[in-house]
Amino acid sequence: MSDDTEDRIVEGDEEKELSSETDDLMEPVSDSEDGVDVVPPEEPSDADALRELMEYNFMVYTSYVVKERAIPDVDDGLKPVQRRILHTLHTLDDGRMHKVSGVVGDAMKYHPHGDASIYDALVVLANKDYFIDRQGNFGNILTGDPAAAGRYIECRLSKFGKEVLFNPAVTEYVDSYDGRNKEPVVLPAKVPALLMMGTDGIVPGMVTHVFPHNFNELLKAEIAILKEEPFHVYPDFPTGGLMDVSGYADGLGDIRVRAKIEADGDKKVVIREIPAGSTTDSLIESIEKACKAGKLKIAAINDYTAEEVNIEITLQRGIYAEETIQELYAYTDCQKVLHSSLLVIQDNSPVEMTVTQVLRRNVQRLQEIFKAATSLPGTNLHREQNLQAHRKVHEPSEDSGDRPHRTGTLQGYASAGCLRRGCHTTPPNPNPEDFTLRPQ
Repeated sequence: MSDDTEDRIVEGDEEKELSSETDDLMEPVSDSEDGVDVVPPEEPSDADALRELMEYNFMVYTSYVVKERAIPDVDDGLKPVQRRILHTLHTLDDGRMHKVSGVVGDAMKYHPHGDASIYDALVVLANKDYFIDRQGNFGNILTGDPAAAGRYIECRLSKFGKEVLFNPAVTEYVDSYDGRNKEPVVLPAKVPALLMMGTDGIVPGMVTHVFPHNFNELLKAEIAILKEEPFHVYPDFPTGGLMDVSGYADGLGDIRVRAKIEADGDKKVVIREIPAGSTTDSLIESIEKACKAGKLKIAAINDYTAEEVNIEITLQRGIYAEETIQELYAYTDCQKVLHSSLLVIQDNSPVEMTVTQVLRRNVQRLQEIFKAATSLPGTNLHREQNLQAHRKVHEPSEDSGDRPHRTGTLQGYASAGCLRRGCHTTPPNPNPEDFTLRPQ
């Protein structure tokens, strides 16, 4: 055998030994005592890494939407866009009206989400008729007609808003989104604005639906809290109507709302008030849909709504008013069920609360605001003025016509007719079972 052949045989044996050692290293290591194979951990796949990234980004987005866009703060009752609008109006305030388009432009210094969202929020806030004076066509909450363009309508901060929402000396400010301006973290509100105005908001996995309440009744409830007396507060809607609160408990649960319908003779019915969450247009549309489905038989329907709701329905031959009223409740949006979910931001976190808890929080906050305002250097001379302003804000007017109670709020359906004029004498309370309720 030649030397070259022997060298190749030796090299082949060494390669076999090396490959054998490599195979031994790749095999699982066996624990001699327990006999358990220890497998090296696998590297995460691209799909797992993508899933973790999406979960993280979704949580960041959800937290941002909850805190910065859709859910109001319990202390001042405002969403960020509403707070920035009111702050803008306060900085612009000179007693005169401002073009809405100009206000929207100035509010964009604080709100990074575009002019359309600011304009819509300003119109809704102005139509609450508390903190903003308006001039021009801001739409109609009864008919659903939209507001005019921002260049045609004007607004300013109301005297009431200036009195109860602003005190720079006790307000905490932070940088705006671009660092060029300062905006308030929360306004030092002296009134329970959240329950006064009500609100709606939807975020991923959460929803808030807070009903509006009567202003005078909220102030009386806060006084009752200070005196440690019992109280009851029910929702009150600017559109009026009738309401059954038997399924409602302190801000949680459902309420059943109805239109106020009257018979005008045997052959005509008139809708005088509409249920919350409806407009005359949507109500007429639901009536026409019921007619096409054969549930109702009417000859004509006319909408004469202006400042007050007035929808006249003329009936066909052989059809009478009383039975038609029951059919309207049963098959159209003249009767609806609304669900309440009082989700708010408290101490920088979303929390579900009751109406009583919100009121107690507002009273506690109010005491803290006055204590801070009267303890500042140089403010002792204004202590009595602050107390007088406090009494003025929290003492209901003898003439409750300024904030009349629009909606019946007793067990069963109550008429809102006498309550609208500020008279709190309750008429006889009909039994809900006497009505043909709308199937749910």
